[in-house]
Amino acid sequence: MNPEVALLLRMIDEAYEKKAWHGPNLRGSLRGVTAREAVWRPGKGRHNIQEIVVHAAYWKYAVRRRLLGEKRGSFPYKGSNWFVRPGPGKSFHLTEDLRLLAEEHRLLRGAIATIPPSALHATTGRGTVSNLTLIYGIASHDIYHAAQIQLLKRLLSS
Repeated sequence: MNPEVALLLRMIDEAYEKKAWHGPNLRGSLRGVTAREAVWRPGKGRHNIQEIVVHAAYWKYAVRRRLLGEKRGSFPYKGSNWFVRPGPGKSFHLTEDLRLLAEEHRLLRGAIATIPPSALHATTGRGTVSNLTLIYGIASHDIYHAAQIQLLKRLLSS
């Protein structure tokens, strides 16, 4: 495997689920999250943990779609970016949302593994950033939201 592609795969894996020096990754920050924690909001109009889960899944989907040149429309929820999720009750779907996040990571990883090294510095579609920037950007996105989730859990417990 090309060393740049291998490094990018390592980056997204450490940001999402593999052991990393920086502390909890996205999946680690979600481990053991309760229904109460998942839907708690720090203030009116602020996002909760469950919404962050779907947001992260959406952007993994969006990056994969751009890398592969696919059209919009196959994400399981209507809309883009932020999705309001129902609270605990008969329509509470945290487990399914966590599965969606894991599946989108798996699919993104597969897309990155097949990208030709010559395409790393190219842009796709109407994009203005390179494929390389998209890939390390999605790793940074996971780390950012892992920290946000850690903060939300601490705020709730204080």
